[in-house]
Amino acid sequence: MNIIYIHGLDSDANSTKGKLLEDYCQKYHPDIKVLRPDLNKTPEQVFKQILSLIERLDGQNKTAQDKLNKSSHTVLVGSSLGGYFSTVVSNHTGCPALLLNPSIQPHITLQRFAKDFALKNNVKDEDLGKQVIHATAGGWDITQTDLQWFAAHQLSTVNYPNKIAVLIKEGDELLNPELSKQFYQTQGASVTMQTGGDHRFSDFNEQLPTVIEMLQSLTRI
Repeated sequence: MNIIYIHGLDSDANSTKGKLLEDYCQKYHPDIKVLRPDLNKTPEQVFKQILSLIERLDGQNKTAQDKLNKSSHTVLVGSSLGGYFSTVVSNHTGCPALLLNPSIQPHITLQRFAKDFALKNNVKDEDLGKQVIHATAGGWDITQTDLQWFAAHQLSTVNYPNKIAVLIKEGDELLNPELSKQFYQTQGASVTMQTGGDHRFSDFNEQLPTVIEMLQSLTRI
């Protein structure tokens, strides 16, 4: 099995959760390969990069029977904004995905950058053009064009709900956990609400055995 870890907004290829996942697999599941791509680029580029990576990985491992059954040896683990991208990619490919405190409305939640920039620089939202409205810690220069891409690719359905599992912390301080829970449950995906916690899933290391079990289960569906 291959795992592609898709990091969140202010992260990069060296994401703490991504590294913990890779270290755990190297120690306890050496047959599982974890890839941690840096996705600090435009959403269109992120989408295409993940699709290309899945195609390459599955092309290396798929048997004729796999292709006939449309099964995949590659799974996605997406945190926060990475959960959004994982859902979009899964909708497109049927690739299984485990989501951690997923963002489901980046076209709304990321608008704060446009509003803050416009207010600080005394310009109207519609006049932002291609100006950089926010630079993430990982080096993605966000523009109004990126926000428009998210608006054009809003999550309205989950095409393969049996291939999606969601872990949500009730204590998420950045995103609305109830909103995410309601969306994915309504779509028929498996949702687990965990008490307490935070947006970063600070206890992720303790949950790794369960995470691997969930991923293995998703690939058998």
